[in-house]
Amino acid sequence: MIRTIVIDDESKARETITEMLGVYCKDVEVVADAFDVQSGYDAIKKYNPDLILLDIKMPDGTGFDLLRKFLNIRFQVIFITAYEEYAIRAFKFSALDYLLKPIDPDELISAIQKTQLKMKNDDLTLKIQTLFDNVDHLSNRDKKIVLKTTSNIHIVNLYDIIRCQSDKNYTHFFTSDGEKIVVSKTLKEFDELLHGYSFFRVHQSHLINLSYIKRFEKADGGYLVMKDETRVPVSFRKKDELMKLFKRL
Repeated sequence: MIRTIVIDDESKARETITEMLGVYCKDVEVVADAFDVQSGYDAIKKYNPDLILLDIKMPDGTGFDLLRKFLNIRFQVIFITAYEEYAIRAFKFSALDYLLKPIDPDELISAIQKTQLKMKNDDLTLKIQTLFDNVDHLSNRDKKIVLKTTSNIHIVNLYDIIRCQSDKNYTHFFTSDGEKIVVSKTLKEFDELLHGYSFFRVHQSHLINLSYIKRFEKADGGYLVMKDETRVPVSFRKKDELMKLFKRL
C-alpha cells in the first residue's frame, strides 16, 4: 500500500480527494490529512508517508515552504493547483507531477500510476531543488530544466542549451559545454515548454536558442550557423518569421 497524506487548506477538497483515492486507487491508503504548512509538516514527521498530495496555496505559506523544511525528501509528491501558468511551467521544467483543480479521476489515476513506477529509483530531492531554483529566480537566464535519460537525471540551465534536434520520439539536446543529452520525449513537447524563453523552431526537426545564432546563410535554401559552428536548416515557411525576429534582436 502507498501510505499517503492529503494536504489542502479546503476541507471539502481533502474529503473529495480522499474519496476519489478510495474509489479509484485501491493501492493507496490515506493515513492522514492536513490543512496548512505546519500541520502538514507535523503529519509527515509522524506518519512517514510514501506520498503526499500537496496544495500550493495555504493559510500560513505555500506547499513549497513545506518542502523546504526537509533536507532530504524521502516521499513522492504530486502537486495540486488551480491553473497558474508560472507554477505549471515550473513543474514541467522540473519534471514533477501535478494535478489541476477540479481533479479529474483519470488524471489522478495516471499520476498515482506514474508515482508507483518512480518510487524506487527517482531522485526527487534533485527535482525539488530545481523547482525551488526556478521559482526563486525570475530571470530566464537562471531557469533550469530537468532532462531525464535512461541512466541519468541532468539539470541544465536553459541558457546553456544551443539547440534541440528531433529523432522520431526522442530529442537530442546540444549544450554549450559540448554535451549531448538524449531524452525520450518529442521535440513538439519541448517546443511548447520552451516557448517564450528565446527558443525558436526553425524546422520540423530543429529547435534553436536564438542567443547562439552566429549568422544566417542564404545559400542552399537558407540555413543558420550556430556559435558551435553547426549548420541548422531553416524551413521555407519559417524563414519570414525568423527574419522578423532578427529585426527585434
